[in-house]
Amino acid sequence: MKQAGMMELKAAILRVLAEVGRPLGAGAIAERLSAEGIQPRTVRYHLLRMDREGLTRPVSRRRGREISDAGRRLLEGAEVVRRVGLMSAKIEALGVGMRFDVASGTGTVVVNTAMVRKGQLVRAMEDMKHVFVRRLGMGGRIAMAREGESLAGMVVPRDQVALGTVSSATMNGVLLGLGVPVSSRFGGLLELRDGRPERFVEAIDYAGTSMDPLELFIRAGLTQVRACSRTGSGVVGASFREFSAAALERVLAARADLDRASLGGVLAMGRPGQALLGIPVPEGRVGMVLAAGLNPFAALHENGSLVHFHALAGMEDYRRFRSFQEWRERFAG
Repeated sequence: MKQAGMMELKAAILRVLAEVGRPLGAGAIAERLSAEGIQPRTVRYHLLRMDREGLTRPVSRRRGREISDAGRRLLEGAEVVRRVGLMSAKIEALGVGMRFDVASGTGTVVVNTAMVRKGQLVRAMEDMKHVFVRRLGMGGRIAMAREGESLAGMVVPRDQVALGTVSSATMNGVLLGLGVPVSSRFGGLLELRDGRPERFVEAIDYAGTSMDPLELFIRAGLTQVRACSRTGSGVVGASFREFSAAALERVLAARADLDRASLGGVLAMGRPGQALLGIPVPEGRVGMVLAAGLNPFAALHENGSLVHFHALAGMEDYRRFRSFQEWRERFAG
């Protein structure tokens, strides 16, 4: 097998172990990779090599192997390489793949996911409360999955809870369904003062990054979502979109429908051909600033509560989402 193919197979095996979150044998791994035509014997051969390389480690003959810390680091590197130059295309592809009807609240939406330890769930809900009250995310709903359940195709590991927020990429899908293509220009850090958007202080073009820009800003510790959600002033995640001025009425109507469905996230909208928050917009186009669906998770990360989060994790049935207040009252009780 060529070196590139071996690396891809290693990454595929490690991805299965990481997503399942528990030890697996070669047969179980091969079953999850059956669509790629990979046989148990092939998986077994590579697992032995990966044991020697320290990427996996045997747990027991019956239970199989688990991924090691070195394996996780290799997998993270492989994921970055796999996503190079594809962030703008990924947003577009997810928007095209969405099937969501705002009026009935049925269909799929693009979701961000995060993992928190089960014992920290109540604290996490309290930390996110202010973000939803201040409307700094995409709407006021979240999804939740327990150990052994799945969210956006990811199985929840033991002693963890998966949380899902609606991604701002959902706006692309909603508008595309109305015949309005949207250009996703960049993700950035937006400064708010007394609850009003002032300016972007940082920005990364979607076409020039291997990761979601807001993931990078959150991991770098550059967000101030916790402070902003309490005082109205600070730096939060946001993205800049633009669309044809000819579709402005349709976009305004969709914005109102999304607000009524608790899916709103528009922080600012410009006028045809005019700059928005200092960002130039071409003639015949309109700029729009959306709150990042990752902002609730940024608040957790800032407080040390978050174990893992992932932007644009995939699509999920909107029926999985409930009002944040409903979830919070359930766990507070």
